[in-house]
Amino acid sequence: MAPSAVPASQQDDVNLTAAAIHRKEAAQPATKPHPNGHSNGNGVAKVAPLDASLLTYTLTENPRPVPDEAVANAGDETVATDHMVTAVWRASTGWATPELKPYGPLSLMPTASCLHYATECFEGLKVFRGYDGKLRIFRPDRNAKRMHMSAGRISLPLFEPAELEKLMVALLSVDGPRWLPKDKPGNFLYLRPTLIGTQSQLGVQAPKEAMLYIIVTFMPRMDSPPGGMRLHTSPEDMVRAWVGGFGYAKVGANYGPSLMATQDARRRGYHQILWLYGEQGECTEAGASNFFIVWKRKDGQKELITAPLDDKLILDGVTRRSCIEVAKERLAGEIEVTERKYTIAELIEADAEGRILESFAAGTAYFICPVSQIHHRGQDINIPMGPEGAAGEITGKIKGWIGDIMYGREQHPWGFIIPEKESRPAED
Repeated sequence: MAPSAVPASQQDDVNLTAAAIHRKEAAQPATKPHPNGHSNGNGVAKVAPLDASLLTYTLTENPRPVPDEAVANAGDETVATDHMVTAVWRASTGWATPELKPYGPLSLMPTASCLHYATECFEGLKVFRGYDGKLRIFRPDRNAKRMHMSAGRISLPLFEPAELEKLMVALLSVDGPRWLPKDKPGNFLYLRPTLIGTQSQLGVQAPKEAMLYIIVTFMPRMDSPPGGMRLHTSPEDMVRAWVGGFGYAKVGANYGPSLMATQDARRRGYHQILWLYGEQGECTEAGASNFFIVWKRKDGQKELITAPLDDKLILDGVTRRSCIEVAKERLAGEIEVTERKYTIAELIEADAEGRILESFAAGTAYFICPVSQIHHRGQDINIPMGPEGAAGEITGKIKGWIGDIMYGREQHPWGFIIPEKESRPAED
């Protein structure tokens, strides 16, 4: 029986995850609590929502020297900016006042939920110093909404996505001007909002305490490896994500189990794993990035193809979404954009027939990175690149258009401008 044909009384049995998240969203506070306590006036306890307008500022008295990009990315430790934002949540009271304070260690009990039961989710986006002198982040609303979804999937507290956006902007307004100075356009930093379960009680249960924190760090440039990205298909005894799982959510549990295969691929001279799924070997993701192929179909039509989102097998990447939208808008009539399941056998056949034109991986870390080779069970699929190892024509156009928005060469709603604080806000 199809889910739509199941009686309403039995829907929870069929769509447990969706039903549980819906109930959780319905229980979230829609209005701010009364300033004198957590009550709705009828004696019923009311928890506080995440409220960015209450953010307090405690600025460091010892700002660190800002390192050169190459130096910052050369060591074994990720270099972060001077400050971070934190907000604590408790099931009984809701969200406490968020704080912007000096960057430093977190305090966790050894029994904290995130350390034992993977109650953790995160996001990743970049902040760019534009060639017009302005500071931008790219489509932060999409990241905030996805983190809200991930939090629900991993049984962590929910929040209004717009409030998370405001907290990210507040941190960038303080640290952005010094760490991405106007005299160094074309540089970027990486923004990492994270939500962890902190309840210090062992037991497989949804945590009743959690912490949100936001940090800003350096990240190496990874979008132009010499000769293009080389992929090794996943081994037959390992699956990264599966239908009914959580591959569509950005949770830490998606990544740790994939490291063994990735390490082995790098030992063999490849950059990432092309993850295949199912008996037919469906092409899903390249490492933790979305994967695209540009080819000619058998009818001669040029097509940009990538895996679909409908079975919740892969991540709804912000860069992925942007590639699809800009290609549909600016390459209409030149190329058809398709989201569907396709297999490694289809790629092998297209390669044998000379129909593969280009390929690229898309994500926050790798941005838009051309793929030059796929190795599958002893067979190489060599993918054309542009002149002197550059990106192919379609890949280059899409990368250029989105990069122009990120760095302010094109004014576009996707490029959210950060209001920079040239002077420090008063300390509380």
